[in-house]
Amino acid sequence: MISKISKIPKITYFRIGAFAIALLFIAVVIWLSSASPVQVAAGMWNGAFGSSDRFARVISTLCPLLLAACGLIFTFTAGLYNLGIEGQITAGGIAATFLLRAIPEGFSPAIAITLAILAGILGGALWGILAGFLNIYGKVSEIFAGLGMNFTTQGLALYLVFGPWKRSGVASMSGTEPFSDALSLPNFGNTEFSPIALAIAIVALIFTTVIIKATYFGLKLKAVGNNLRAAYVLGIPAIAQMLSSFAICGAFAGIAGSLQVVAVFHRLIPNISSNLGFLALLVVMLVNYNPFLILPIAFLFSSLNVGSLELPLSLSLDSSLSGIIQGALLLFAILGEGLAKLTKNSAS
Repeated sequence: MISKISKIPKITYFRIGAFAIALLFIAVVIWLSSASPVQVAAGMWNGAFGSSDRFARVISTLCPLLLAACGLIFTFTAGLYNLGIEGQITAGGIAATFLLRAIPEGFSPAIAITLAILAGILGGALWGILAGFLNIYGKVSEIFAGLGMNFTTQGLALYLVFGPWKRSGVASMSGTEPFSDALSLPNFGNTEFSPIALAIAIVALIFTTVIIKATYFGLKLKAVGNNLRAAYVLGIPAIAQMLSSFAICGAFAGIAGSLQVVAVFHRLIPNISSNLGFLALLVVMLVNYNPFLILPIAFLFSSLNVGSLELPLSLSLDSSLSGIIQGALLLFAILGEGLAKLTKNSAS
């Protein structure tokens, strides 16, 4: 028994310790808010799983979150911090909306929805490639390029909602004119959960895991991410790999944006991304770029995101407490990883 315990890597102890400290920190923050950690946990659980409608909202949030996280795995593996993921989701939503608005009456709804998702893929991929060109050829950091392009797509969405695509007689933050039920993915009952959207997200997760873990393309991405100069010397086409990672990430984000249109909101709204791109960044950093861990961590974050909506109602607490919980988990996880590496380097 003792020998088995001794074989546990030290990094595991750091991860467990970091998680425990994060929970303690969260408990202190809740206590300072004049609330009980137990009550907050119960309230968030009820907000996420208290009814079938709430659980369906968790799953409907999980779908685009999974897609965005899968896309980010590619850019992060290549050593690129693609903060433009929000804009790529929005670009996918805009492209899907454009396609659906251009479809003539009497067109097959199934084909129209399929084309809308494909348009979302194209829109997100093009927006991702543009960020890649700015980074590689324009020598602009992918962080600043991505953030700038996020503002651009946000402005474009606002312009379309309040301008050319505004609802008849009124321009509203509620978005464009809703599409007919025929142009929406079938949902489970009267909830926001679409089984087809979940199936697409799961397929994307399987695809990502296989590509990153079991293909030569994934191996080359890791080589570029670990040491760009060494990869170039070894004959790996680094520029092609980096642009490919931006394109794939943008494509997945574009699917997420199109699903927001055809499965959740059934129209374009100004904040079509619902900040799920930034949430996906937290997911990917927390799993340390490991696709095997994306599903459970994304489900946790989706539950926290939806469950926090109950806090203002039941405990008179701001729903932003969910962001503090998510941020604390990420912060202490990163600190744990850093301390583990520091200890390892000192020992060697």
